[in-house]
Amino acid sequence: MILKKINLLIQIFLFTTLSAQETLLFNGDDLEGWKIHGTEKWYVEDGNLICESGPDKQYGYLSTKEFYKDFELSLDFKQEANGNSGVFIRSTVEGTIVSGWQVEVAPPGNNSGGIYESYGRGWLIKPKKEKDKALKMGEWNNLKIRVKGDQVISWINGIEMVNFNDEKIGKGEGSIVLQIHDGGGIKVKWKNILLTKI
Repeated sequence: MILKKINLLIQIFLFTTLSAQETLLFNGDDLEGWKIHGTEKWYVEDGNLICESGPDKQYGYLSTKEFYKDFELSLDFKQEANGNSGVFIRSTVEGTIVSGWQVEVAPPGNNSGGIYESYGRGWLIKPKKEKDKALKMGEWNNLKIRVKGDQVISWINGIEMVNFNDEKIGKGEGSIVLQIHDGGGIKVKWKNILLTKI
């Protein structure tokens, strides 16, 4: 009986500790905890976070107000229209100029899951072409990103896309940032944006 009680207390402790490390970044109601950069559209509809091209057809960003260093991020996205977007890690935004690293979210054949350094070295790593089949255009997809030290790993729908180490990324500090690409005609829905600190 005592052992059962001790085991139960351990489980409660572990659950509480793990839960304290998890953060739901999008509450499904509004953009609390986020900041809009640029003139493109960011809004909430039917519990989804939506980014959509505006009349200026320029780059737009939505950043977390908090900075995150080492974490695992899981989110669901659905590409409508063009669907060219991305998720930046350890990044900062001034106006509509972003400094950091993007895990690509784009239509088929455009390296979704790869890592791109904006206003810097460009593509750091692209997934192998055969992994492109992981992406389901027009359907809900799950993107998972693990960032620890100088390592970044990305998965789409459970398939590992890239596993990359980079000293510069390891030194990075900043927010998680969602992007809408320039050019117009883009619409992407997001939901279930869950971050676990590691």
